[in-house]
Amino acid sequence: METAIAHNLRLVRESLPDSVRLVAVSKFHPEEELMEAYNQGQIVFGESHVQEMTRKHDALPGDIEWHFIGHLQTNKVKYLAPYVSLIHAVDSLKLLREINRQAERNNRVIDVLLQLHIAQEQTKFGFSTHECIEFLKEGEWRDMVNVRIRGLMMMASNVDDEQQIKEEFCLAAEFFESVRQTFFVNDEMFEIKSWGMSDDYLLAVNSGSNMVRIGTTIFGERVY
Repeated sequence: METAIAHNLRLVRESLPDSVRLVAVSKFHPEEELMEAYNQGQIVFGESHVQEMTRKHDALPGDIEWHFIGHLQTNKVKYLAPYVSLIHAVDSLKLLREINRQAERNNRVIDVLLQLHIAQEQTKFGFSTHECIEFLKEGEWRDMVNVRIRGLMMMASNVDDEQQIKEEFCLAAEFFESVRQTFFVNDEMFEIKSWGMSDDYLLAVNSGSNMVRIGTTIFGERVY
């Protein structure tokens, strides 16, 4: 008998092209529910609270890839540096420096995404496109041997206007290509376009995304 989570996960996977990676957003969901998804072959999980992710990392199978998808404070980096697979939301040079420092202490190279602020809400974190270009031009990141910039992440505006959401995704895709050509043209590892969540992931995929972060559609409403 297929569980609700297994059923939801299968439907999401069937809706995604093979080229798109699925991050199952599991924050505020108990370990038992993550295991239901894991038992269906899902190994990439996204969390946004360091303490919760560390607890789950310690309790669940060792081959799980843990993605940190929330706003990350510099003083929390040391707790996830030993095991995190990808940090989605690097939004400052200060944060990147700390990730590099903690990765070096753990003898690791940590993959990261730069977060863009394209949405119109002021509550969103991230670089504006102008700030992102200036950050990359300044070039300090090139000397950080324990971090690897793998791509870009963004969130669309929380609105019902599909056209606006699509325009924001398309802007992100165009900006990604411009950044790739200017700063990463010889770097095959710069290839992740992380945008699209439960409400808009199909629009995101049609607008160039190759990594989607889906929680509610798989796990249902969160358990706070």
